Amino acid sequence: MAEYRIDELARLADTTVRNVRVYQDRGLLAPPRRQGRVGIYSEAHLARLRLIGQLLRRGYTFANIGEMFQVWERGGDLSEILGFESAIGDAWTDEIADYITLGDLRELFGKGVTPRTIKRSLDLGVLERDGLRFRVPSPRLLHAGVELVRLGMSVDSVLDIAENLRDKVGHVAEHMVRLVADHIIAEYTPGTVVQSDETAEIAGLIRRVRPLAQQAVDAVLAQAMADHLNDVMGEHFAQAMEHLRGEKDLQRGAGGPPPSS
Repeated sequence: MAEYRIDELARLADTTVRNVRVYQDRGLLAPPRRQGRVGIYSEAHLARLRLIGQLLRRGYTFANIGEMFQVWERGGDLSEILGFESAIGDAWTDEIADYITLGDLRELFGKGVTPRTIKRSLDLGVLERDGLRFRVPSPRLLHAGVELVRLGMSVDSVLDIAENLRDKVGHVAEHMVRLVADHIIAEYTPGTVVQSDETAEIAGLIRRVRPLAQQAVDAVLAQAMADHLNDVMGEHFAQAMEHLRGEKDLQRGAGGPPPSS
């Protein structure tokens, strides 16, 4: 199980160290395990912190959130509650973030690394600032970009792909999550707070949906890529054939022999 210090926990949950301490003072977040003078937080803390952030952004107060947590915890099994929070709050990937310097970026992407492309990468979340270096949330995405640039694409074109993917896949993900919530979770908790005796079952359902969603996206993307590749290559060869036909017509008009095939 991953462990975090308070500054890393706050960054992963998209909040501040001050907010983490406030949530602890309000009883919304359990205190960390002490290791000497350092507080060590777990994945359960991160999941709870992400959930608190979501509820606050939706306009709920500390009192509302605390009341809901009390309903969950009243008579419930702590391990089941933490499992439920983990299921809805954990990242849906096994990737481990990496760190990279500006010099590393220039070595990988060459002259395509400019203040403008770096800012765009930060806006897209491909990179995150971390002092004098950058945090890479998805090393796989960065590696794919490196390979595309090596194949001849510009950094701007690679960022266009990343932006388009984030936009389109983001809409697909939102649609899928809402359908799951409407047809599965809502059957257990129609218009009310999840009850403690239901948390383990709903957590299990969420965890089962994760790989299904990823498999569905992979399958549709693979099929769509194949279809579009056939269309693009068909257009390319049709244009090539037209070009050859035009050359033959010009040579016939000039009285020369047709080019050998």
